[in-house]
Amino acid sequence: MQASKIDVWVGLFVLVGTAAVLFLSLQAANLLGLSFEPTYRVSARFDDVGGLRPQAAVRSAGVVVGRVHSISFDDQTFQAEVKLELEARYAFPRDSSLKILTSGLLGEQYIGIVPGADERVLAEGDVLRQTQSAVVLENLIGQFLFNRADSGAAADEAQ
Repeated sequence: MQASKIDVWVGLFVLVGTAAVLFLSLQAANLLGLSFEPTYRVSARFDDVGGLRPQAAVRSAGVVVGRVHSISFDDQTFQAEVKLELEARYAFPRDSSLKILTSGLLGEQYIGIVPGADERVLAEGDVLRQTQSAVVLENLIGQFLFNRADSGAAADEAQ
């Protein structure tokens, strides 16, 4: 009887430890956004969202103020529509702008909010018009190589 009691306590300890490790790994990978704050939903359109994913952070001045709710493609405008859930305690001006940024050189992508100067604040269902798409590293490398090749051809013609 004593051995079975110890077995139950060891099993319970292993179960709690496994749940804690799972929680910490999801939190570290930014896949678990636990927030019990009330939110409001706004949307924005981008030409290119790069590697942005649902549940990505929405930050202002480095502080997480919300999460990306969903990303869809609008076949009328041929743009990506991104729906954001912002915490209600943060009120941003209606003329705020959004940028898709990257943490570090090759890190995860998130949305940065640059506050505007309008006196009216964002509310449920508003659409942010001023957006800046993601910088795609492959496009930058391609432009650099194309410009180098073009300048090399111009130098050959000059001689």
